[in-house]
Amino acid sequence: MTAIMSLHNEAAARSNFTTGQSWGALRKAWKGYRIAKVQGDASRMREYAGKIRKIQGELGVSVASFPHLGIN
Repeated sequence: MTAIMSLHNEAAARSNFTTGQSWGALRKAWKGYRIAKVQGDASRMREYAGKIRKIQGELGVSVASFPHLGIN
């Protein structure tokens, strides 16, 4: 089994969502974050940053930090 397959199997075991659903949600969260950043909406940026970090943790990938929001 490859490392990527192992990563996907572990992620699926920790969540009620499929790996594909989690990656899709992560993509949408990043899109929402970028839109909020362009609009200068700090509260929505914090909301999306929290979602991004949560999904990344569930997927077992490195978790992003947002130092300009005070989220490390």
